[in-house]
Amino acid sequence: MEIEESEISNKKKQPKDLTILSIEDLKEYINDLEIEIKRAESMINIKEKARQGAESVFK
Repeated sequence: MEIEESEISNKKKQPKDLTILSIEDLKEYINDLEIEIKRAESMINIKEKARQGAESVFK
């Protein structure tokens, strides 16, 4: 079964319970989130370039 992109973006995750994490775990969690943000920003750039290329074909 294939998951549609719209299904993924419509699912909202519950916030992680940060009260149970140690300071070191919280720092690691922040680092992991920063890495994920950079990964998402990179994908945005890739998709924007692809869109620009497609739009230039139809001009």
